Amino acid sequence: MKINKVFLLLVATVFSFVANAQFLEGTNIPADTTYNLARVYRQTIDAYPYIIPVEDSVPKGVVAERNIVYTTLPDTRFGDRDLHLDLFRPESPGKYPALIMVHGGGWRAGNKSLQVPMAEMIAEKGYVTIAVEYQLSLEAKYPAAVHNIKAAIRWMRAHAEEYSIDPDRIAISGCSAGGHLAALVGMTNGIERFEGEMGNNGYSSDVQAIVDIDGVINFMAPKSLNLERSSDSPDIEWLGGSFVEVPGIWREASSGYWVNENSVPILFLTSGFPRFTAGKDELIGTYQEFGIYHEAYQFKVDVHPFWLFHPWADMAVNYMVDFLNKTLK
Repeated sequence: MKINKVFLLLVATVFSFVANAQFLEGTNIPADTTYNLARVYRQTIDAYPYIIPVEDSVPKGVVAERNIVYTTLPDTRFGDRDLHLDLFRPESPGKYPALIMVHGGGWRAGNKSLQVPMAEMIAEKGYVTIAVEYQLSLEAKYPAAVHNIKAAIRWMRAHAEEYSIDPDRIAISGCSAGGHLAALVGMTNGIERFEGEMGNNGYSSDVQAIVDIDGVINFMAPKSLNLERSSDSPDIEWLGGSFVEVPGIWREASSGYWVNENSVPILFLTSGFPRFTAGKDELIGTYQEFGIYHEAYQFKVDVHPFWLFHPWADMAVNYMVDFLNKTLK
């Protein structure tokens, strides 16, 4: 066991070194690389010595297709900007329900590779899974990321035949800030102001189910609004100001504000830190009033990014697949 820990720490150190880039690869776009698997592992291993970091390993029977460009944004302040996704699908022919997966990192850091291990595990269960890149706050503020993700969903429908996707069965999941984005994208089905003009606008960006993994629902809920923040807090930076400065944006960017009787089923997977899902209980209450299907499970560990480690990643995947089987299949 000691040998395994030393080896994992060595691997973590190497990954941490590689991650210390100042710009996105091949671009002049600034990148915050402080949120990565290696760093979180070092922060977590002492309290939970049994954890094993997730790894990118394509299962037998799964086809992986990496860095597919799903849209090109012309004339951004950094020039033409390609946005990419990684796609995993069952090797056997057929049409499969699909899941687009959004990484976390405070709307500022992280990248799609953080979602790849779970995407591979879920693809093995009979889903087309997509880990999506989106514009982070050093590059573009709210609502750019929302427009990116909705464009990726439209791309999925435009290329459904090519990639074995059933266009009528698409769900979205996300972790942390990605969980917030997943809920916001899913709760704003059909609302034009959130669509953007980033490609394939002849297709729908609607999803049929949502999985929120430790992502905030309502920025104005007490557990969120009452947090002490500095001026460079990730949410303030991404939203373009504090609640006092831009209250309308804080409300608009809160998925709980958009819940209605036509909202889609949702699964919550949460850590031992309730502040990360501020607004969840109120949303569940509204879902109960409308009679909309929902599930919630708590991982009773004081680790926010629990999905980056076994055994919690395996448990999360099991909950997700069970929920998706009920709501999509």
